[in-house]
Amino acid sequence: MLKKLDWYIIGKFLRTFFFTVLIFSMVSMIIDFSEKVERFIESDITKEIIAFEYFPTFLLFILGFLWPMLTLIAVIFFTGRMADNSEIISILNAGVSFWRLMRPYLISAGFLFLLYLAGIHYLVPMANAHRTEIERVYFSSGRDEGKTTNVHFFVAPDTKVYMTHYSKRDSAARNFRIEHLVDNQLISLTKARSAKFVDGDPAIWRLDNYEMRTFDGLHETITIGGRETLDTVLNLRPEDFVDYREQQSALTTPELLSQIRKQRERGAGNIRKYEVELARRSAEPFTIFILTLIGLSVAGRKVRGGMGIQLALGIFMGALFVFLSRFASTISAGTNLPVFLGMWMPNLIFFAAAMFFVSRAQR
Repeated sequence: MLKKLDWYIIGKFLRTFFFTVLIFSMVSMIIDFSEKVERFIESDITKEIIAFEYFPTFLLFILGFLWPMLTLIAVIFFTGRMADNSEIISILNAGVSFWRLMRPYLISAGFLFLLYLAGIHYLVPMANAHRTEIERVYFSSGRDEGKTTNVHFFVAPDTKVYMTHYSKRDSAARNFRIEHLVDNQLISLTKARSAKFVDGDPAIWRLDNYEMRTFDGLHETITIGGRETLDTVLNLRPEDFVDYREQQSALTTPELLSQIRKQRERGAGNIRKYEVELARRSAEPFTIFILTLIGLSVAGRKVRGGMGIQLALGIFMGALFVFLSRFASTISAGTNLPVFLGMWMPNLIFFAAAMFFVSRAQR
């Protein structure tokens, strides 16, 4: 059962947090608008798209990035005010233990954890997809890094596709090969001088100047199509050749899991960035509990000079978390370090810091 003290602290926690979100959102919008105002003027983007599509999705992106840091700042701010007004001392002198005092903090952190969990897995990726699409259409930002030369794809567990060159402009490929394997043994090979994607579901590719070879032991059968065309169904579409730098952040978690599974089946080499993004979405929400404990432990003590030092420490700790999180993403994406361990490293470091601050907190 929640007591009046619990509701009092929960109310202060949530009101302060959403006020902090409002302030940071306004500041972020002003900074981003000042940076992009020339692009807004020079492009043909409308005011309605800027106001009702770009900035709402931009704010979701920023909040998804800063949510744990804003939690820490909010905890330090309202807890510091309570300590400065001697409320924390009165609560502890009334016989409430420090561990009991944690309960409303952790309940509030749990509510923010659930919001962040839903946002980081679904809402923020959808907003990122729309925001990056607006930037690519109107600002020409974001370069497609999808491979177009010497491309290998496993379109099925036993089917491999290879092409020397792919043109994204007209969805055409040169020197196209389809290899069918059974137990790692080649049983058929289809070659074409050129191939072109034909719109349809399932995806159809039209082969020109093709040649088909089938193997049955030492026996080989050759079929030459000459100038005829051959339509074949492949699990391969033009969007599979598109790969933007932050493409993984624009996929919801079900889409991310599907992309990882598809890339593994195809033997693609750019799978790690998707695994890092998935591990990040699982690790970062738990940071809210850790930073809440740090904020309570740091700000729960009445200090000479007021809250200035505590707020400065909170902003420093939040900035340090953001830095470690980005650093962990970079390290996990570029090394052989296990992805799960790399992305949980900031949490482990901050959990150790939280236990240190809790052990030294005012009793």
